[in-house]
Amino acid sequence: MDFQNFLKNYRKKLSEIFTESKKAEEQTLVRGIEKSTLKQIMDLSPLSAFIPTEYGGHGAHTAEALSMLEASSYESLPLSLMMGINGALFLQPTANYADEKVKKDIFDRVINANKLGGLMITEPDYGSDALKMQTSYKKIGDQKYKIEGTKHWGGLTGMADYWLITARGMNKSGDLGRDISFFIHDTRNGGIEVEEYYNNLGLYMLPYGKNKIDIQVDESHKLKPESTGVTMMLDLLHRSRLQFPGMGMGFLRRMMDEAMDHCKQRFVGGQSLFNYDQVKHRLSEMQAYFTVCSAMCNFTSTNIPLEKNTSRMDLEANAIKALVTDYMQRASQSLLQLKGAMGYRIDSIAGRATVDSRPFQIFEGSNDILYQQMSESVLKMMRKLKNNNLQD
Repeated sequence: MDFQNFLKNYRKKLSEIFTESKKAEEQTLVRGIEKSTLKQIMDLSPLSAFIPTEYGGHGAHTAEALSMLEASSYESLPLSLMMGINGALFLQPTANYADEKVKKDIFDRVINANKLGGLMITEPDYGSDALKMQTSYKKIGDQKYKIEGTKHWGGLTGMADYWLITARGMNKSGDLGRDISFFIHDTRNGGIEVEEYYNNLGLYMLPYGKNKIDIQVDESHKLKPESTGVTMMLDLLHRSRLQFPGMGMGFLRRMMDEAMDHCKQRFVGGQSLFNYDQVKHRLSEMQAYFTVCSAMCNFTSTNIPLEKNTSRMDLEANAIKALVTDYMQRASQSLLQLKGAMGYRIDSIAGRATVDSRPFQIFEGSNDILYQQMSESVLKMMRKLKNNNLQD
């Protein structure tokens, strides 16, 4: 099946599950996702959009991956995040840096057996300060590594079949090295214990928690960076941030559609909501967010192929991630305001969108920190160019 036919079938299936189904609203109140529902979605093989054609995928074209994320987020933002985690934080780094035999096996199981992958970087004491992580690894014999530590807030906790785990090398004296290494762990081998599941405020579909790690990984399952592990991590994170507009696109379109439909039907004081200036202002802002997000999608689609190293694209990645996630939260807040009391319910699209979009401003780099890093990046470039005028 070609990608366009897949996308058509995918949109139809998601609409049946998340909009037309009588259980749709009830499911928003339940943590996790029913196995039968997940199977219906995964049987269409949406993650093939992230996998090169030589491994049975659609080709790993960035534009197609963003289209799949957009279709997902229009119906369910948590589902789109699940696809984004699998694609940008697991499958793409696997495609770029994993051993040939290892990635062939993983891609085969993802496509044909509906397997899922996730990423573990964050630790309880080291969130944004990830380079100081305490998870360690040391070599055992010639072909294995032993990895120990604690990770938390990894999306798909207790649910993923594969984990991409970060750790720092430990020397003979017990000190940790400065560089970061990535290891692929197959959960069939055991060694990851979920110590606690978190009661996340939104994104009920995705389980989050704290994991104790005590695993052994073959040498072949260690990712091979082009230079350093830190550079590889930057490539992974920047590439992921650059793809946020895919998730934002469908979500912002849904917020806009819901707002327009509500304003058409709602009359206050004998006149349509459309006649109120503040309502017009909110709707025009939502349209502007959608337009900017469209431009961001175009930028990523045309400039970020799978093989491009994005480790030096900090300004572009941080700006795109921070702005689009701020737009998502503002749009959901506007929809909630327009819907009024009817929207202030977790089973309302407005209430759910507000709590589901909020963490996007926090994870994969808190927006407050990203804005600071953007300022520093611009100042650094100005110093390099010996330019004191920002407008130049």
